[in-house]
Amino acid sequence: MSEYDYEDLGLVAGLEIHQQLDTATKLFCGCPTELREPDDAARTFTRFLHPTKSELGELDDAALEESRVEREFEYLAYDTTCLVEEDDEPPHSLDQEARTVVMQIASLLDMNVVDQAHVMRKLVIDGSNTSGFQRTTLIAQEGEIQTSDGPVSIVDLMLEEESAQRVEERGDDVLFSLDRLGIPLVEIGTGPDISSPEQAREAAQTIGMLLRSTGKVKRGLGTIRQDVNVSIEDGARVEIKGVQALDQIDEIVRFEVGRQAELVEIRDELQSRDASVGDVTDVTDVFADSDSGVIRGALDSGGKVMGVRLAGFDGLVGRELQPDRRLGTEFSDHAKRHGAGGIFHTDELPAYGVTEAEVEALREAVDAGPEDAVAIVADDPETADLAIDAVAERAEVAIEEVPEETRGANDDGTTRYLRPLPGAARMYPETDVLPVDLDPSDVETPELLTEKEERYQDEFGLDAGLAEQVAYGRKMPLFEQAVDEGIDATFAAGLLESTLTELRRDDVTVENLSDDHLLAVMHLVEDGDLAKEGVNDVLSTIAENPALTAEEAVEEAGLSGVSDDEVREAIAEVVERNAEQVEEQGMGAFSALMGEAMGALRGKADGGVVSDVLREEIQKRA
Repeated sequence: MSEYDYEDLGLVAGLEIHQQLDTATKLFCGCPTELREPDDAARTFTRFLHPTKSELGELDDAALEESRVEREFEYLAYDTTCLVEEDDEPPHSLDQEARTVVMQIASLLDMNVVDQAHVMRKLVIDGSNTSGFQRTTLIAQEGEIQTSDGPVSIVDLMLEEESAQRVEERGDDVLFSLDRLGIPLVEIGTGPDISSPEQAREAAQTIGMLLRSTGKVKRGLGTIRQDVNVSIEDGARVEIKGVQALDQIDEIVRFEVGRQAELVEIRDELQSRDASVGDVTDVTDVFADSDSGVIRGALDSGGKVMGVRLAGFDGLVGRELQPDRRLGTEFSDHAKRHGAGGIFHTDELPAYGVTEAEVEALREAVDAGPEDAVAIVADDPETADLAIDAVAERAEVAIEEVPEETRGANDDGTTRYLRPLPGAARMYPETDVLPVDLDPSDVETPELLTEKEERYQDEFGLDAGLAEQVAYGRKMPLFEQAVDEGIDATFAAGLLESTLTELRRDDVTVENLSDDHLLAVMHLVEDGDLAKEGVNDVLSTIAENPALTAEEAVEEAGLSGVSDDEVREAIAEVVERNAEQVEEQGMGAFSALMGEAMGALRGKADGGVVSDVLREEIQKRA
């Protein structure tokens, strides 16, 4: 897709960053924030969710569209699941640890913290919350970050509960897991100050760095999500949800600009053709003897084929908006939203088993001329009716404007239609949680990761590469704890960033190694009870049996310390076995014998000690 002049198009973009906090318990109950495997579920239960009106008697458009598809939601509950998560008990007060972390984030973003936090309900009936709404509260406003292209304002900082995790879709029914539901989540919303794809990416990276600086955010796939709001001057505000990779943000903005620019051109062309959308028509008879697998399958199951004439749309339904996505794909997204598998349209027919004769008969059945297109849906009667109506509605919008909507991010950077943009009617006060007074003066502003990186070099003598790895790594809080407890900084950094990577490459299940395990092993080395050369073996032993203490793992690995006399005796034997080489090469034999000596001691002695003793023994023979 060609590069656009973003200033000329009037690109305006903003971000909503959602980040899970790494707290001990969930936002409104005392359950742990650890994810579980679906197979660990202890029980299941089901819910049917329906939209409710706001305080002013209004229904949110997004919730109303969601409710048109009747769905049963099943939830996996665990031995750690409580009644709050099941919506069978009122929520508890806002978690104190989460409140502290979110005020630290507010400080890093230079925001004004509100005097009192009031919890609100946000209507959500897609099954991702057992109650039918998500609880959220405003924490701070009016912040700012800096980018290469100028400042980006931070409008608001919210603290809310994470949604349940979608496990499986079974037709209209959906299976969710409750392990993720209720994990504290911060939402950071920027102002519409971003004017290029590159600035969007830089802003997201800067906010991500600030969040990680707290040392209290979860890491890994799915723990941070970016929503991107994009519009151009002749287009519309579109919210793109679920962007998980930072390096995808600029591409998504670029593709959305292209999509809207193409839709504007299509709108202008349709208006010049005096385009219109005809009546929905039952065209089942046209395909009574069809060999198309999709159509035949629907008809044999008692379904029907519905069609609609799109006057003046010929050649435009198949026009590409994003890579491998066309206007017809947009129509199909709306049909799928109402349960259909998709649509066929005449810009792509004959194909998929539909013959030229059937296309001609279809055109005749809906009175379509050469400049017209026809879209059809084959499905069960109810779904076909809903889906073709949705296609007709989207086609009518295409004539008038680029629609405001919520879209989902695809893996390739393109997007798909999800639902209309939510409105103010989806928010109303939470009456089960009392307001909480906030005092940011009690909270210490965390050190930025960029500052940590510099300090690790200056204070601990780490090289630039290792300092950056540790500062931005997942084990940064453990590194700081280890150093505070007297562990050598270079050794701690190497263990956390290099040793664990080596073990992972050797298929050691390093996920079984807790922070307590790692810290205990570091202390054994620091206290001289374990040689550095034995660390890999001890950690591998613990990974195989996490119930072992570090001391027990040393015994299990056969790495209990040896006396100085035993070290000298073992090295003397190595030198004796290689006496001829030592006499010929002198200290030139050192490198070869060092490896053999370390092997003989199997990590029981420190390499520095072995090196010193070996030099002495060689010099005796030389």
